[in-house]
Amino acid sequence: MGWSIKLGRFAGIDVYVHITFPLLLGFIGFTAYLSGGTLASALESVAYIAVLFGCVLLHEFGHSLMARYYHIPTRDITLYPIGGVARLERMPDKPIQELWVALAGPAVNVVIAAVLFAFLLVTGGLTPLSRMGLVQGPFWERVMYANIALVVFNLIPAFPMDGGRVLRAFLAMVMDYTRATQIAATLGQGAALLFGFLGLFSSPLLIFIAFFIWMAASQEASLVQMKSALGGIPVNRAMLTDFRTLSQHDPLLRAIDLIIGGSQEDFPVVDDGRVVGVLTRHDLLTALAQKGTGAQVGEVMQRDFFTADPYEMLEPLFIRMQTAQVRTVPVLSRDQLVGLLTLENIGEFLMIQAAMKARRQATGRA
Repeated sequence: MGWSIKLGRFAGIDVYVHITFPLLLGFIGFTAYLSGGTLASALESVAYIAVLFGCVLLHEFGHSLMARYYHIPTRDITLYPIGGVARLERMPDKPIQELWVALAGPAVNVVIAAVLFAFLLVTGGLTPLSRMGLVQGPFWERVMYANIALVVFNLIPAFPMDGGRVLRAFLAMVMDYTRATQIAATLGQGAALLFGFLGLFSSPLLIFIAFFIWMAASQEASLVQMKSALGGIPVNRAMLTDFRTLSQHDPLLRAIDLIIGGSQEDFPVVDDGRVVGVLTRHDLLTALAQKGTGAQVGEVMQRDFFTADPYEMLEPLFIRMQTAQVRTVPVLSRDQLVGLLTLENIGEFLMIQAAMKARRQATGRA
């Protein structure tokens, strides 16, 4: 993944950390060293943040393992300075499944906090809350309170927090899924405005969090609306049928000519009537910088791609395309290439459908 470092693979899930995360640890250590004046205080601060993000990672594994229970794979988990993200292949089909997947993450933090509370109670290590602070108090007690804070923050009933998904799951049990998403997303944007307003008078970090929440809530609402609009529509209604192909023996100069001479950006690579790869615009530009125009298409094309059937439904395919590395999908009928599907032409199809729907509604009112 771009700008991310792979930590390893655990329980069959790839775990990444964004490149800005080590920078955050370095900044915290340096700041603590300047404040405390000792290397020990700096290392303790770094260790605290590292342990806290370990709890965040376990939180994301809670979501992922519950999703696996419902036969939903997790592509990967990435840790960012503002939290973690588990990328599921798809969202649960039923509201009750989404409810349990959403609650599984905070439940992990509840368990961590409960275990730490029992440990501190037995060892007599509990300190009065009035004497605690972000950088003051016993190490593990601060971790305990941080997990409690994670539970409270994540259960705010607004997107993109887990509480927003819990709210949508409950609403979806009594109303349309799209409408339930719109309500939860609107509450998310309201929370973003509140955080942004508070950030103006307190911490700039709240403004950054507000921006993230606003964008995530808007994206979730738009995505669900698109999924709803695509329901029951086959691939052949939206696929491109006027397209160009390449051979894996073609020089990259041939791809350049096709891009300049038309609007197509990604090209299926066909040899002997069989699709053997996809050359994306990104891979082409990268190869041009590294190898020049004389390199062959077969050297740089993507060989790991998936295909679609003309009569396959668009909605599940669209969801899969969101997380795929190659987002141009060759459409095959009896192993013969008959079309291409891209996110761009799906978007254009939806705009046309919306315009036609608006026309029908206007005609009906006239």
